[in-house]
Amino acid sequence: MNKEVTLKESLFLLVVLLAIIGACIIGLGMDPQIPILVSLGVIIVFAKIKGASWDRIHKGIQNGISPGLIPILIFMLIGALISVWISAGTIQTIMIYGFKILSAKYFLPSVFVICAVVGITVGSSFTTISTVGIAFFGMGQIMGYHPAITTGAIISGAFLGNNISPLSDTTNLASAIAEVDLFDHIRYMMRVVIPAFLISLVFFAVTGHAKVLTTGQEVNELVNTLSTSFPISVVTLIPVLVLFLCAWRKVPAIPTLLLSILFTIGVIYIYYPHTSLSDISALMQNGYVANTGVESVDKLLTRGGIQSMMWSVSLILLALALGGLLVEMNIIKTIISRITSFVSTKGKLILMTGLSSIGVNLLLGEQYLSIILPGEAFKSQYDAIQLNRKEMSRILANGGAAVNALIPWGVSGVFITGTLGVSTLEYLPFAIFCIVAPILNILYGFLSSRKSTKTAH
Repeated sequence: MNKEVTLKESLFLLVVLLAIIGACIIGLGMDPQIPILVSLGVIIVFAKIKGASWDRIHKGIQNGISPGLIPILIFMLIGALISVWISAGTIQTIMIYGFKILSAKYFLPSVFVICAVVGITVGSSFTTISTVGIAFFGMGQIMGYHPAITTGAIISGAFLGNNISPLSDTTNLASAIAEVDLFDHIRYMMRVVIPAFLISLVFFAVTGHAKVLTTGQEVNELVNTLSTSFPISVVTLIPVLVLFLCAWRKVPAIPTLLLSILFTIGVIYIYYPHTSLSDISALMQNGYVANTGVESVDKLLTRGGIQSMMWSVSLILLALALGGLLVEMNIIKTIISRITSFVSTKGKLILMTGLSSIGVNLLLGEQYLSIILPGEAFKSQYDAIQLNRKEMSRILANGGAAVNALIPWGVSGVFITGTLGVSTLEYLPFAIFCIVAPILNILYGFLSSRKSTKTAH
């Protein structure tokens, strides 16, 4: 470029971009793709004014999209997985067994806790949401819960589990960036996770208790519809067992999903031996279409397929392209580097690390960058003022992965909307763990920094 980007220019651009995106999505109720595309155009015009070449602009877009290629492939595999799981009766079996085990009165807190346990076990919030999460989502609709409330319980549990699982990619990334032992990082996380867990549990217990459910007769009728229309058997749970075994063996996400799909197709042939390969292909591509004759059940189970994820994929590509240009033009770096000069105390450093992680999430929509960029920027400052690096790893984990679920154009937010069909702004007030954990993060950081300062004196 002919000219360096100044701090004033960076701040002005960010205000303009947030105004465009916020006004269009929140004010006008538009889908995020167009406002993000407009924002991308604004950055390109700015880049050309600053003398950037087209090669550099293309490089920024390519570098931005590159980290999202694996998540995009995972999204498509999850779309295929959902369709074959429904066809094989796996989701329906989880729902039927769930109705037998779970009390309607304690449904929401049970969903929250079970999703947390599954999240810890498999180390992936996406896998938790797209498997047991879909089953619980269906159960919640049958019981009469608003979809946004059930989604909030699923998300809260899934991201809690993801944040403290040794198998989680974001947990490993946060500890690696801070250069902290993984299990020391997880133990330190508990200081925030445990109170956030208790607050979330109380919230879902109160919310669930206050909810007026559908009658037992209506639930029984819907359960009978599932039982008579689909194979309900422990055999259909084999694909679930495959997921847990792969998690136990630390198999990466892509081969795990492929194996689960393969075993699910085997289950389909057990119950529907005359299914053709073209039927399987169409099922994985376009999703499952339920035809039970009961409208509520058909609406619930007509989902999945690679094509169902294309809305999400288009949004992720645009958001990552925008983020890549912001990074390439040094807009994010200019702001964060200036912030480091103001973090002279432990409390300020903790606050700015948390806010920077949340800010990167908001601007770039990418949870990995929300951990990497603030981590690399503030790492030396933690050493300079003698603040434990475990403090940084904990803040990055909660401000990165958990907050990403609350961003409508964030990778996680887009995935959740595409999988469960509930918009980010609808479920946001009920994703309690994702809201409470970052707040407690900063508050606890302030308290611990004050305590350490008094001890030093």
